[in-house]
Amino acid sequence: MPPSRFLLPPQPPMLAPGILHSNFSVHGDARQSFLAWQERMSPVFDIRPATKQGEERFDAALTRYSVDDVSLFDFLTGPNLAVRSLGRVSTESIHDVSFSIFLEGERGQFLGGKQRSDAPRVPSVPGILALDMDQPCTVRSFEGRILLLFVPRLLIERSFPDAASLHGRWVEATTPLMRTLIAHLVALNRQIAGLSKEEAYQSLLTAIELLAAAFSRQAGLSGNARAAVRAAVYGQVRRFVEANLHDPDLTPESVLASLHLSRASVYRLFEHEGGLAAYIRSRRLLMAADELVRFPHLSVQDIASGLGFNDASSFTRAFRRAFDIAPRELHGYAPLLRREPARRLRHASWPVGGSSAWQA
Repeated sequence: MPPSRFLLPPQPPMLAPGILHSNFSVHGDARQSFLAWQERMSPVFDIRPATKQGEERFDAALTRYSVDDVSLFDFLTGPNLAVRSLGRVSTESIHDVSFSIFLEGERGQFLGGKQRSDAPRVPSVPGILALDMDQPCTVRSFEGRILLLFVPRLLIERSFPDAASLHGRWVEATTPLMRTLIAHLVALNRQIAGLSKEEAYQSLLTAIELLAAAFSRQAGLSGNARAAVRAAVYGQVRRFVEANLHDPDLTPESVLASLHLSRASVYRLFEHEGGLAAYIRSRRLLMAADELVRFPHLSVQDIASGLGFNDASSFTRAFRRAFDIAPRELHGYAPLLRREPARRLRHASWPVGGSSAWQA
């Protein structure tokens, strides 16, 4: 039986106290319906047309269930681009992780950041895309149906040591674990009207645990004693790097020497980032982007050199490659960007720093 039979309840459900619910839909003339969809999604994503020509009509709908700090969405979507720009990420307090389960139609495409190659696409099965809301991204969606789980960062990091490294990762529903997860979420979406708040929240936590297990297994961080050691080393390296981003002597060699680790073992752990050097560079670029917005009184050169970028032209090229904007441009926009979140919050129906930004 196709999942679509279960996803959008035909009548407003009678829900237990503490379970929040909302519906929203648009259809018809794209000039009006697309603008309405942009407004509805604006607290978290900037929605843009999928093509320059646009479509004559645009149909989309969402159903949301929220329990405390976790939200489950059922999207019926038309073609569009969902964008979280560097400017938004640098000024907002949304730190959650989202998991998009592409159930029907053509699977979406992760366009922002580096395309991951560690999960080859299997067109005939659903795929799950993880996004860190603390990082810029662009996702192209096609006509289809998506379940989306919006999860607080701390809940994920109970089981997966570094939520930031989930950004842009895919897993395919080719294993019993993933098929169990999807069946669990489809059933929860269909049956939540019959659950108490406590039962619904526990079901959401179960889904989160299954997601963390699937992505941990893909990264080689779970499954046996050797995986447990890898997970511990991964966390150790990550914490050391974060604590020393402003140290001019931070290099892969200094990390290995300080933590007494072998180059081969650490490279394998960070292979999905292009190696440890690329990981350090990526984290420094993200920190630079944050400081360019938070500290408009500091010069671009001071911020760059404070993070180990001593060549201005090399820093500018790396920053533009990573974020599609020059550091001086972002720095110049900083006063405007810092005012923009306050404007959005006046009409936002999504959560601030969590799934509440989606609430209507």
